[in-house]
Amino acid sequence: MAYVPIDGARLVAPLSSVSNPRALAFRLRCSHIARDMSATIHRIGRGAAPSLEPMLALVAADMNLVNAVILDRMQSQIPLIPELAGHLIAGGGKRMRPMLTLASARLLDYSGTRHHRLAAAVEFIHTATLLHDDVVDGSDMRRGKRTANLIWGNPASVLVGDFLFSRSFELMVEDGSLKVLKILSNASAVIAEGEVNQLTAARRIDLAEERYLEIIGAKTAALFAAACRIAAVVGERPEAEEAALDAYGRNLGIAFQLVDDAIDYVSDAGTMGKDAGDDFREGKMTLPVILAYARGSEDDRAFWKEAVLGRRISDDDFAHAVGLVQSSRAVDDTLARARHYGQRAIDALGIFPSSAAKDAMIEAVEFAVARAF
Repeated sequence: MAYVPIDGARLVAPLSSVSNPRALAFRLRCSHIARDMSATIHRIGRGAAPSLEPMLALVAADMNLVNAVILDRMQSQIPLIPELAGHLIAGGGKRMRPMLTLASARLLDYSGTRHHRLAAAVEFIHTATLLHDDVVDGSDMRRGKRTANLIWGNPASVLVGDFLFSRSFELMVEDGSLKVLKILSNASAVIAEGEVNQLTAARRIDLAEERYLEIIGAKTAALFAAACRIAAVVGERPEAEEAALDAYGRNLGIAFQLVDDAIDYVSDAGTMGKDAGDDFREGKMTLPVILAYARGSEDDRAFWKEAVLGRRISDDDFAHAVGLVQSSRAVDDTLARARHYGQRAIDALGIFPSSAAKDAMIEAVEFAVARAF
């Protein structure tokens, strides 16, 4: 069945513990990272590039039902609400987070329907945070389209984001599980904390890598983890399986964000769906900048200090920044860390038996890291 869009700690596990052939191949390809976190990065896959297609095929029928819930619950008697929400929801995103809920349910052989509404709740949470983020960041492009705040203004974007948050909590309450409500409400709070943490860390040239990881663990990885974990709750699975899915989602989320932060310096607007150099111009201390600054000469550090304070943001300045992150291997090492967390995500699936769902979830990790190549 086709998927119908709305608009049309330990680096590697012992080899003996990795039974899935795809996981084993990925493990072998990443084994050098344990020895040298600054190793040159190569494409993770061999032969055909990793793809989300196996996961899309796995959850296609379920995703159509989730989309129906999303379409229904984004409606309002106030026309601006579905118009603005639909602009982003139908804007070409991969639906990665709700897909993780659906794929995790398939991994557990869950045969019920509760996960459809909960996956929609996850997507509403994510969409609300994007609307708010674009206002905070002053962004003018998202997923290759003009942002909602640029079209309708900041007040409308914030309020429709609030509406979507409210809809997500309605869906959680309707599910009737206090445990699910606790997981997703906690994730929402952690995301907000992460965004505030990032806001206070902006233009701080002395930002430590540990705090950066804390920020992305909150603003990105928390929802990945919750999206996966709730499938184990509705499936009434043991705590160990809940924890394993949480670890899978959390490590995948960190890897995903690391790659996003790297490609700001190695990609273009067409690939990213946003303007190249947005992070640079907003003074965000992402890992490529943290590493390039730490390794730079006195002149390089002087440049980064000025850039982070917003005094060097021209196209030529950005081109110079790209040269610095490349020559210092900051991008290579950011991607090496992404592969590290990707391997941890795959290792977390080790307790589950081999299946098409497990293979698809492993390839989703490979895809998330390979996006930068």
